[in-house]
Amino acid sequence: MGVGVAPAAPRGTIRVLSLHELTKETDVEHTLPALPYAMDALAPHISKETFEFHYGKHHQAYVTNLNNLIKGTEFENLGLEDIVRKSSAGIFNNAAQVWNHTFFWHSMKPNGGGEPTGALAAAINAKWGTFAAFKEAFTKSAVGNFGSGWTWLVKKADGTVDIVNTSNAGTTLTSGDKALLTIDVWEHAYYIDFRNARPKFVETFLNSLVNWDFAAQNFA
Repeated sequence: MGVGVAPAAPRGTIRVLSLHELTKETDVEHTLPALPYAMDALAPHISKETFEFHYGKHHQAYVTNLNNLIKGTEFENLGLEDIVRKSSAGIFNNAAQVWNHTFFWHSMKPNGGGEPTGALAAAINAKWGTFAAFKEAFTKSAVGNFGSGWTWLVKKADGTVDIVNTSNAGTTLTSGDKALLTIDVWEHAYYIDFRNARPKFVETFLNSLVNWDFAAQNFA
């Protein structure tokens, strides 16, 4: 499931949409999805400068490259999720990175962090015993995810939850797992604000940024 912000949503609220809804118009080019908050809304944890580069340049470049690559191909009139599931090589890399980044932005929120509640909290406790143990496991996976990639909290087909790492443009859309939240561990995601301190970035994500409301909606 992907995410987006409905134009009619009241100020300060987020309406979760699937990326299928956002990309169902297949007679127009893919566009850069809007952020669910202002570029400076996650400061001081993630700076406006990081968003200007990570969102405004990296994410935009994937959208531009995708549009250029699919011209005249069988993917030209497909929605984004269908492209991710059916493509390979350069088209897959750029389509998946458009989807992954959009999901990542919504995995965070201003004044995030804390702990999940309800059914998601119960599933996390059933898997790891305590929320603290989950945080330790997620941190270990994200910090140890070699090179560039993504670390995901996912819901398995049997309803349990797990932590999954993917490399480069790898995404849960091509597996049987349902993404609940993700952290981008490519260096460009954190280098401006954290330099090479990936562990500090992951710690900040879990303590101050993670959007458990979004994860809970995906779990439901």
